[in-house]
Amino acid sequence: MPVFKFQHHNTTLPEKTPKRIISLVPSQTELLYDLGLRSEVVGITKFCIHPNEWFRNKPRIGGTKQLNMVAIHALQPELIIANKEENVKEQIEELGKHYPIWVSEINDLGDAYQMIATIGNIVRKEKKAKEINNLIKQEFATLTSFQPPLSTIYLIWQNPYMTVGNDTFIHAIMEKAGFKNCFADTTRYPEITIEEIIKKNPALIILSSEPYPFKQKHINELQTYLPSSKIIMADGEMFSWYGSRLLKVPEYLKSLLNTIQK
Repeated sequence: MPVFKFQHHNTTLPEKTPKRIISLVPSQTELLYDLGLRSEVVGITKFCIHPNEWFRNKPRIGGTKQLNMVAIHALQPELIIANKEENVKEQIEELGKHYPIWVSEINDLGDAYQMIATIGNIVRKEKKAKEINNLIKQEFATLTSFQPPLSTIYLIWQNPYMTVGNDTFIHAIMEKAGFKNCFADTTRYPEITIEEIIKKNPALIILSSEPYPFKQKHINELQTYLPSSKIIMADGEMFSWYGSRLLKVPEYLKSLLNTIQK
């Protein structure tokens, strides 16, 4: 079976409209719902929390990196939708021996727009996908980024601390908001020390709500090391989900910027 890779200009589509789809990526699951699909989606991961009615009622096939192969085979999908970063290559290649798979690779907003359009084509919801993309672009056009850009460290993990490099979707959203990534000279998700954080002396530190569930105690701990830095919590979905959740991101960022400026 073919594994359809994410491509900017040319994606081979399944010959017929898939009627049994499994989504292995939370943000792409939410997109399928917003495209108008319902019964066509037969399986999701335990992390696909939006929409809530699907999270409560759709069969779950494990986590994004620990797929339940038995459950997937039992659902007999006609298409599996995955992501290069969120899913494990070996598991996807194994599934590719049995089912058509489409794999996205998202590093910036351009990739997200292309993914939305391509999935819209695959599930024959081209018009709705175009509508979603246009609305997202309209919303981002209303966003005024922080000026001058604010030196910022975005933390996704604790013990060890982990941040984001210049080739991540989170970095792209940070730039849109006017957050100057202090670790833009790195790639992917590097581990960093408290000493490195102190040395950067950022104006702002953002603690993401996911994948690590940062709490107020983590703000308090970091504040002892960086008394002059502003430290805030942020909704990780708004920085890392690259599907139709992007419709809500600009308004969220505006609210965040207002909070920071107070």
